[in-house]
Amino acid sequence: MAEPEFQQAYNEIVSSLKESTLFEKHPKYEKVLPVVSVPERIIQFRVTWENDKGEQEVASGYRVQYNSAKGPYKGGLRFHPSVNLSILKFLGFEQIFKNALTGLNMGGGKGGLCVNLKGRSDNEIRRICYAFMRELSKHIGQDTDVPAGDIGVGGREIGYLFGAFRAYRNSWEGVLTGKGLNWGGSLIRPEATGYGVVYFTQAMIDFATKGKESFAGKSVAISGAGNVAQFAALKVIELGGTVVSLSDSKGCIISNAGITAEQIAAIAEAKIHFKSLEEIVGEYSAFAENKVKYIAGARPWLNAGKVDIALPCATQNELSGDEAKGLVAAGVKFVAEGSNMGCTPEAIEVFETARSTAKSVSDSVWYAVGKASNCGGVAVSGLEMAQNSQRTRWTRETVDKELKKIMINCFNDCVNAAQEYTVEASKENLPSLVKGANIAGFVKVADAMFDQGDVF
Repeated sequence: MAEPEFQQAYNEIVSSLKESTLFEKHPKYEKVLPVVSVPERIIQFRVTWENDKGEQEVASGYRVQYNSAKGPYKGGLRFHPSVNLSILKFLGFEQIFKNALTGLNMGGGKGGLCVNLKGRSDNEIRRICYAFMRELSKHIGQDTDVPAGDIGVGGREIGYLFGAFRAYRNSWEGVLTGKGLNWGGSLIRPEATGYGVVYFTQAMIDFATKGKESFAGKSVAISGAGNVAQFAALKVIELGGTVVSLSDSKGCIISNAGITAEQIAAIAEAKIHFKSLEEIVGEYSAFAENKVKYIAGARPWLNAGKVDIALPCATQNELSGDEAKGLVAAGVKFVAEGSNMGCTPEAIEVFETARSTAKSVSDSVWYAVGKASNCGGVAVSGLEMAQNSQRTRWTRETVDKELKKIMINCFNDCVNAAQEYTVEASKENLPSLVKGANIAGFVKVADAMFDQGDVF
C-alpha cells in the first residue's frame, strides 16, 4: 500500500543523515535506520457506536506503537476523516525523534479514528470516545503507552476517553495527557505547543542577531485557527509582535494592523462549536470594530503582505514551494513549524537554499522543522506525566519555566549537531536546523536502542 506521508517523513530523516558526516564518523549508526523505521507494533481495530438517529456506525481505529527505547510510547490521538495508516505512521515516526529532542523519557507513537465529529452532539461524541477506548484500553497504560490529544481530540474528548479508560480498567492513572486541571492535568498544557514554537523561534532570533532583536515590531504570519495557532498568536502579541493572519480549511483572515487578543478569544470560543472563520468574522462583535479581511479558499502565505516570521500551525504539507518563494520575496527571515511536517519538500528546499546561499546572516532565511520547533506540546505532556507520578501539580510559572528551558535546550542540541556533523556549518551561513534536528533526535534514540539490544 502506498504511504506517501510516511515516505516523505522517512526520506527527510534519511537525506539529513546521509548528507551529514554522521555515518562517516560513526558507521554503526547506519544499521539503526532499517530497524527504527519499522514500528514495534501496529494495532488496528473496529469501533462501532450508535448515533443520535439510533443507527449503528463503524470506523477504523488505530494505534501505532513505534518505538519505546526512550520511554513509554507517547503521541496524540487524531479523530478526523483523513486518518489512515500512512498519516499515523508519519506522525508516529516524527514523534520518536521529537520526543527524544525534549530530553524527557518518552518513546514515540500515534493513533486515531477515521471519523468526522462535525455536527455530532456531545452525547454522540461521548459514545464514540467510549467505543474507541473499549479496545484501546487493552494496549495502553502509564508505563506502556500514554496518548494525548491531536486534531479532533481536545479537552472534551480527552475527558470522555479518560473516563472510559478508568471504567474499563478500574484504574486511575496518568494514562492520557491533556487532562482537565481538576483531575490530573497540567497548567500550560493547552498553550504548550503554541508557546513552545514561539520560544524556539525566539532562540533562533537570538542566535541569528546575537541577541539584538526579538519578536517586538515583527510582522508574523500564522496559519491555522486551532489550539496551536491561537496560543502561538497570543504569545507573539505578548512579546510585541503583530499577528497578520490566521486560517482554517475554508479560508484565511488578514489584518495588517494586527489580529487582536479579543479576536483570538472569539475564535477559540467559536471553534469548539466547529464554526468557520468566515462565520466567526460575521457573527462576533470582536470583529466589528477591528476589521479583518477574509479570503475564501486561500492560505495566508501569499496574501499577508510583508512577513518577517512565518509559523505554519495548521496541518501537514500546508506550505508549498511557490508559497515559500512568495514568503522569501515578502521578506521572511524565520520560519518555524507549529504543525507536523507543515512544509512540503519543495518549500523546505526553497528555505534551505535561501539559508545556505545567503551572502550574510542578515540576508538569510532560517527554517525550523516541526519535530524540533513544535515539541513543546509533548514536552509539557511529559511534565504532566511527572506530576501525575508525584500526585502533585506544579505552578504555572514552574511549568512555563521548564517549557522554555526545554525549547532552548532543544534548539541548542539542533545547532550543536548541525555544527558537528554538517560540512556547510563550517561556513559563515547559519547551520541547518533541519539536519541538526534530525541528527540530534536520531542519535539520542539510536544510542538507547544500542544500549538495550534493539540494534546489534
